[in-house]
Amino acid sequence: SLFLQKKIYKYKKVLNNPGRWEVVLKEIRTLVDMALSSPLQDESIHQAPLEIVSKLLSENNNLTTQDHESIIVAIAPLLENNHPPPDLCEFFCKHCRERPRSMVVIEVFTPVVQRILKHNMDFGKCPRLRLFTQEYILALNELNAGMEVVKKFIHSMHGPTGQCPHPRVLPNIVAVCLAAIYSCYEEFINSRDNSPSLKEIRNGCQQQCDRKPNLPLRLLHTNPDLVSQEATVTESRTKPPIVTSNEIHVEMERTNTANQKMTANAGNDSEPNLIDCLMVSPTCSTMSIELSAQADRILGCYVEILKMLSDYDDWRPALASLLQPIPFPKEALAHEKFTKELKYVIQRFAEDLRQEVHSCLLSVRAGKDGWFQLYSPGGVACDDDGELFASMVHILMGSCYKTKKFLLSLAENKLGPCMLLALRGNQTMVEILCLMLEYNIIENNDTQLQIISTLESTDVGKRMYEQLCDRQRELKELVCCWACSIAITYCSLSSPEMEDADLARLLSSGSFGNLENLSLAFTNVTSACAEHLIKLPSLKQLNLWSTQFGDAGLRLLSEHLTMLQVLNLCETPVTDAGLLALSSMKSLCSLNMNSTKLSADTYEDLKAKLPNLKEVDVRYTEAW
Repeated sequence: SLFLQKKIYKYKKVLNNPGRWEVVLKEIRTLVDMALSSPLQDESIHQAPLEIVSKLLSENNNLTTQDHESIIVAIAPLLENNHPPPDLCEFFCKHCRERPRSMVVIEVFTPVVQRILKHNMDFGKCPRLRLFTQEYILALNELNAGMEVVKKFIHSMHGPTGQCPHPRVLPNIVAVCLAAIYSCYEEFINSRDNSPSLKEIRNGCQQQCDRKPNLPLRLLHTNPDLVSQEATVTESRTKPPIVTSNEIHVEMERTNTANQKMTANAGNDSEPNLIDCLMVSPTCSTMSIELSAQADRILGCYVEILKMLSDYDDWRPALASLLQPIPFPKEALAHEKFTKELKYVIQRFAEDLRQEVHSCLLSVRAGKDGWFQLYSPGGVACDDDGELFASMVHILMGSCYKTKKFLLSLAENKLGPCMLLALRGNQTMVEILCLMLEYNIIENNDTQLQIISTLESTDVGKRMYEQLCDRQRELKELVCCWACSIAITYCSLSSPEMEDADLARLLSSGSFGNLENLSLAFTNVTSACAEHLIKLPSLKQLNLWSTQFGDAGLRLLSEHLTMLQVLNLCETPVTDAGLLALSSMKSLCSLNMNSTKLSADTYEDLKAKLPNLKEVDVRYTEAW
């Protein structure tokens, strides 16, 4: 160790006073060989030569390109198992920018970048590694084949199999893409000093004449000085503001619904939703943001990489989760080219049947907007008359989101687009309107008449509305029969031959409005029968022992059967995903989860959220 330290000190002294570069290059190679041949197992053994070379390069700016490449080739063996230090990363970045077609980029930098993407854990601590990776990818894009080379590089990082063996690759690539896209709009972001805050744009409290003249306004920037002025603004200023600049022209579209929301939020100091601030009128559906030629190339390259990532099935769930919070600057979302190119990624999410993928189209938490709102009609990114919106609604309604809450959200915010698409014959929107009528989502009679008129304007709508009327008519007949007959309070249908269709026929053939106790134990019913069980409003005890009733059915029951007190799920295929929904059934006092896939965490959560729960059976589960 002492001998090594002595040698390193010697090389530092020699290289700090370089003479002829032929001698310096020879000394660098000798230094690298010494570090590689050392028997000592210490990371500093390899880092010391890299730091010496890094200092040498930073202090000598008059080197030729040939000298640069010779030094890079000389230290290449050390880079196979070590990250380059920060100053060396800057040197590599400069080389990528100035000589993107150099063979050094392909032969030396490629394994270095691959190692960074596979092993780096935090670009926040090593930002220059991210910058080097970013410049390397841009250098690949400058080659003759362009994006084809980048595509091959992304494929090499994923691997030839259907599952990428390196879990850090995707998050690191996405981090590089997000940083590169942010850099494209950095000029706009840094010059937003006099732009209105989000709350000002929402409330229309700052008119153009009230602001400082001759200063460029930027879109959607929260300025502490401006926020302090908001307390003095009266509610009388309700005229829609127009925020203008050399690059951006935005006019706020204020509908009656928006005015109601503003009235409800009066006095609220919280910032509005991002999508609310980006809503534009049809005449201002495009926003002019002129990027420089270099920024435009960078944007095109990295958005294309996001498209490539979305094409890998195993990466799509994690990619959707990373993009769910909309981690892009507001200027990017106001840029027509960006949202148009990113639409491919959102479309891939909407086409994926896996719930963990398409559920990321919705907001990451309550009170925030997501991609679903951004690409829906009225959102700044919508440019296809609602086709992508219809696809998103279709996939969400086909999974666990066929619930009253989702329909209420559509009725409140997107009823107009739903009716317009239904008029064009979109079957998903026709089904949505029928469900709104069936579940009594719409309370206003005039709105109900408009929906009915919309349904009767197309063949598919007319047919589905007639089917809805038949169901409602049969329901009324059942109610009349119930009024004239003895109420049935207990029913046992425990037959191995009983299936969903049999249960549906049976429940539609008699009066079960007062049914309180139903046993379907040891039958073949599945989650599909939940659509019929929720029509039993008085049900208090339900036995599903040894059936195929699953998570989707539990979610539907938890939303509608609020009076349920006793539930037997013994030996059913339910998991934590469905059992967590039971936390909304506050009346439950007896719950049997014997031999299910219940976890200990979910069990503790249920106990905390169900105050009336007294009898619980968790035998043969993880929580036992």
